[in-house]
Amino acid sequence: MAFSTKMFTTKTPTLAAAVVLCWRPFLLCQGFHPMVPSMRPVQSLILRAPGCDGRGLVTSALQMSSTAKKAPGSAKLDTAWEDLGFEFRPTNSHIQIQHKNGEWQEPELVKEPYINLHIGATALHYGQACFEGLKAFCHENGEVVCFRPEENAARMQSSCRRILMPELPTDKFCDAVQKVVQDNIEYVPPYGSNGALYIRPLLFGSGPRIGLQPADEYTFIILVIPVGDYYQGGLSKPVDALVITDYDRAAPQGVGAVKVAGNYAADLLPNMESKKKGFPISLYLDAKTQTMIEEFSTSNFVGINNSKKLYVTPKSNSVLPSITNKSLMQIARDEGYTVEERDVPLEELADFDEVLAVGTAVVVTPVGSVTIVDSETGKEKVYEFGNREIGESTKQLYQRVRAIQNGEVDDRHGW
Repeated sequence: MAFSTKMFTTKTPTLAAAVVLCWRPFLLCQGFHPMVPSMRPVQSLILRAPGCDGRGLVTSALQMSSTAKKAPGSAKLDTAWEDLGFEFRPTNSHIQIQHKNGEWQEPELVKEPYINLHIGATALHYGQACFEGLKAFCHENGEVVCFRPEENAARMQSSCRRILMPELPTDKFCDAVQKVVQDNIEYVPPYGSNGALYIRPLLFGSGPRIGLQPADEYTFIILVIPVGDYYQGGLSKPVDALVITDYDRAAPQGVGAVKVAGNYAADLLPNMESKKKGFPISLYLDAKTQTMIEEFSTSNFVGINNSKKLYVTPKSNSVLPSITNKSLMQIARDEGYTVEERDVPLEELADFDEVLAVGTAVVVTPVGSVTIVDSETGKEKVYEFGNREIGESTKQLYQRVRAIQNGEVDDRHGW
């Protein structure tokens, strides 16, 4: 899409002499510039203010008063931006949208990190809830950009259809993301810190029902948290995985392919048991035959065969379609890999040079080994990958997607 760039002079003393207006996909703003009332709607307002080291503050008319003097990375934290882990931290606000009488209400920014919920809410009794996870990144020029939000909107809509909740339209989803990031702009980790603003949308039945039926009211919220690399340095040392044989993640024709809350509650016990045995990550097989690889606890499975330049990932109605995996598959194709989405027999682990667990939080976790224990004899079979070192293909895929997210290379796919 073509775009034009125009320059406007501003008389506001706290702003630099120019406001650059331009079109760019997924910049976190949209609206009218409050100081130029005759302007047409624009896709982004990049405000370069004194004291911001040239960084651009992405904002809009809605949040101009609260963000005009703030820059990404300007929040006061008790930890250096480079040392942030992946954990909850308080921020300015979260956003809420209620669904009542068959209609979505106006979004509301809420400072208190609590919700007032009816004791009969279907989310509490019947698990009528789904969620998403995505990230916003600060680029070197100060722009704050969200990575593929429309994909998260579509996946949440799929979850809603499966458990009979109203679908939040994509434009409302993305608008809510924009507003909550704008209100917490100073909590976006600065460029160069390898951090991001983690964005957690959640939709749940908040109306009371005691008989099993959908709620009559729903609540959509988005909370945001500044996070660093899940593992120090961006890539962990390869971790050891344990195949889960005495529990199933999801049933055939169940809800494994949607991001509903109960899927993760079901993984808590086997996940903790695996960690007690010394395995940081668990791998599930298909529930019907226990012969096909499905996915890790919270991440998709990827196997790499370097000699064939092959990228393999399971295709199953019980596997959640990962947006990170979808992105990595495209990058792999760009780099000349053959990408195969198909059934992956457990025995094929012997053919892989590298195995990855991929997801929003970690992007890529290299897996050094996969162990399966015979339930009758207790005998272990261990598959090892890459001499327990991070493989070159793993590094290449990770570095490529992170460079796109950080705005360091051309985003040829408009993500």
